[in-house]
Amino acid sequence: MLKQSLSQKLLQKLSPQQIQLMKLLQIPTATLDQRIQEELEENPALEENELSFDDRDEEGGRDDDPGDRDEQAGDEDNFELDDYLTEYMEDDPSSYRYRTDNYSSEEVKSLPVAVSRSFHDYLEQQVGMLELETEKDQVIARQIIGSIDSDGYLRRDPIAIIDDLLFSQNLDVTEKEISCILKQIQKLDPPGVGARDLQECLKIQIEQRIRKDKETLGGVTTHAREVALDILTNYFEEFSKKHYTKLQRQLEITEAELKDAVDEILKLNPKPASGYAPSHEISTHYVVPDFFIVNREGELELTLNTRNAPELKINDQYLDMLKSYKARKRNKSVSKEDKKAIMFIKQKIDSAKWFIDAIRQRQQTLYKTMYAIMQFQYDYFLTGDEKRLRPMILKDIAEITDLDISTVSRVANSKFVQTEFGTKRLKDFFSESLQTENGEEVSTLEVKNILGEIIDRENKKKPLSDEKLKDMLQEKGYHIARRTVAKYREQLNIPVARLRKEL
Repeated sequence: MLKQSLSQKLLQKLSPQQIQLMKLLQIPTATLDQRIQEELEENPALEENELSFDDRDEEGGRDDDPGDRDEQAGDEDNFELDDYLTEYMEDDPSSYRYRTDNYSSEEVKSLPVAVSRSFHDYLEQQVGMLELETEKDQVIARQIIGSIDSDGYLRRDPIAIIDDLLFSQNLDVTEKEISCILKQIQKLDPPGVGARDLQECLKIQIEQRIRKDKETLGGVTTHAREVALDILTNYFEEFSKKHYTKLQRQLEITEAELKDAVDEILKLNPKPASGYAPSHEISTHYVVPDFFIVNREGELELTLNTRNAPELKINDQYLDMLKSYKARKRNKSVSKEDKKAIMFIKQKIDSAKWFIDAIRQRQQTLYKTMYAIMQFQYDYFLTGDEKRLRPMILKDIAEITDLDISTVSRVANSKFVQTEFGTKRLKDFFSESLQTENGEEVSTLEVKNILGEIIDRENKKKPLSDEKLKDMLQEKGYHIARRTVAKYREQLNIPVARLRKEL
């Protein structure tokens, strides 16, 4: 039986403006200008302001007070838009904001763009060097080359390549044909290309070195490379796990011979494609800091990087349209089409105002959060000594700034601050606390740094176990458990003692 009833519920929902602000907080300064450009292209009511707020106030001409704009946009009526709308609809909306009085028709000269040659292009250029008898073999070879990934590996199954050839080239091939062509591709430069896993990649490279030795040394090669090939062929698991004693026993060789063979393997390239990078393809990635901290005679000064955040304003033409509409409304000369047009304009102006407010709130929130972090870690920013870093979690900054923890997290994520001691990631300043024997709380960053220094100084022939590392840290006064040492070691990307062993 169906029933109807009334109920009251208290729900918490995010407004579109709040969602927009949260997204903007996550964007680093390096990509903020791209987001602003997207909004400028989507919303013709938004434009960059060439004058500062102070300059506009001094002019005293147009009244751009937000309260007045609210009153203007709040009216639900319109004005004569025929000419304007005709022009606007015929033109490309994305180019509307670029139309200025000082626009020049002079030809814009662009810089020449270097044509780069990709890794796959490099491989395809070598196809002519292969012993391919038919056009079908060449098609198979190019399909295999196209399936090789950016590291130089062929990680696609032969069945998948067969399906690709059948659907794209209407070519029916067998796994045997794929295998035969692949063996030829594996002879191309760089050595190891086309391997299906690391073991095969290293094996191909050592085999090529052995063949080259025999061609230049009269049919012989070094003993170390022969042993290295035996290890890669038959004892790869033992080698990868560094079971050196077991390897030495099974191969019946001395420790010195094993060391020479391992050195030969370590000279090989585990990522063949990384060795091919023309100079014009090398790209340099720069970190754009979001904040700058400068030491002014013992006083820290914080500034926000606003280079990629141009000042925005509402398009003056849209505001004039609203004023014109109000005048026409008083004369009662508005039509249904006028009303539709004014609703469109009002929507665009509201959207522009929301975006401007979101950018302003973003800047204020970023500065407020970074200032709290600077004050909390004042001693570090003065000296650059990482041992001066205090334990600090998101909750600490959230309580100081009266912001939500999630907001602080969004600010800290992917943001950088430039100091006298280098450019640092904000999230690197956050750490848990660890208690010393004296009851003092220290940052876990300090403990990790000391742990890394101990491991750097250890004897690599007899690396320290986690238990021994724990004992050494406790001797230095840090109350720490073995499992915590293991956790910090993993966070530092340091392998276990057995995998750190060297001959």
